[in-house]
Amino acid sequence: MERLVEAVRRKDPDEVRALLDEGADPDTLVAGLPVLCLAVAAYDTPVAEALLGGGADALHPLPDGSTPLTRAVDGGSHRLVHALATSRIPLSVPARADMLARARRWAEAGAEAELRRITGLTGPVERIRVVDDEVGWWSEQLTLGGTTVRDEHRAILTSMEARYGIRTPFDELVARALAHPDRDHVVWCDVVFTLGRRTDEETWLWSRDLLDHPDRTHRLLAADLLLSLILGDFVNGSQPFWERGRELVPWAEQEDDAQVLAVLLHAMTHDSAPEIEAVGLSYLTHPDPRVRALVPQTVHRPESLTTVLTLAHDEDPGVREAVCHWLAHHRGSEPEVGDALVTLTHDERQVIRICAVSGLAVRDDPRCVEAEHRIGPVDPDQPFDERLLDVWRYQRRREKADGG
Repeated sequence: MERLVEAVRRKDPDEVRALLDEGADPDTLVAGLPVLCLAVAAYDTPVAEALLGGGADALHPLPDGSTPLTRAVDGGSHRLVHALATSRIPLSVPARADMLARARRWAEAGAEAELRRITGLTGPVERIRVVDDEVGWWSEQLTLGGTTVRDEHRAILTSMEARYGIRTPFDELVARALAHPDRDHVVWCDVVFTLGRRTDEETWLWSRDLLDHPDRTHRLLAADLLLSLILGDFVNGSQPFWERGRELVPWAEQEDDAQVLAVLLHAMTHDSAPEIEAVGLSYLTHPDPRVRALVPQTVHRPESLTTVLTLAHDEDPGVREAVCHWLAHHRGSEPEVGDALVTLTHDERQVIRICAVSGLAVRDDPRCVEAEHRIGPVDPDQPFDERLLDVWRYQRRREKADGG
């Protein structure tokens, strides 16, 4: 049993699973608490999932009347709560009600205010930004008097309400997102994801109406919601707004905030209406590279190709990479596309050179063979890029065509 405890403390989910397979008790106690509580306190979702997979009880009653699940809620970990709440299906009605009530209390009070209430302390709060490397979102971690929480409670409440069929009012969800005004914050992301899966006309119209708000943060959230609605509910195959990006043209034409505009353009690229191309091309020389990088995706007419190719020489590498990616997937036979890709095989950034060589190979352009040498050594510590095999695939196709 000590080996299991040490594996949990080392944050080694593989060892935890191996020990559980050997017969270790998933509810081993440490100072009167199940070992799952160690993973919860450490915000260690992989180890918690390993313990739960081995039979650990997320509702194990603790001496203070809490459970590992309610401790995860109090700690403010969206991913941990999801793991623990879904480990026993269905979650009992009392456990579900307690979980939602706790999350709502934290969400309404705010993480700092509730942290001060439960600790009874008034001193300074230590704050650090915590990034989830797996999904890219971030949250703020607050520590006061030895007690640590994360400000993800509004995301916990939002996702758990949706899971149990509670249709939270649109305005309430908007308020939750705006309490964390950053597109990468877990609460903002979860609200956008939740509303995006509703795919109903009412949510579309409410989101579109937000674009008229004088505050740019409200408009940014509106643009994000509309993008999410256009992408739709892939789980259930519902995409009723896929061809309605054209409705956003009036707002894209007048939006003066670069970030909001970029999200609007992204949403509009999933519609092929000619007026969308006109809006995109009007921003060809926009001062913000995030906007210029989206211009190619708005273009559908062959006669606009020459204009887009000017971005292959853009001073911003992000714009050049976006153009290269677009050209690599362009299936027209225009020779200038291949010429532009050859030029991009000389780019200073290796990721662009890889994309350009791959694009040439997919187009069956023989210049890919010589250009491949310009890619240079690839970092062996980085995940393998499948595009590096495209020249080899091109050569195999040629050999087969030649009867080899």
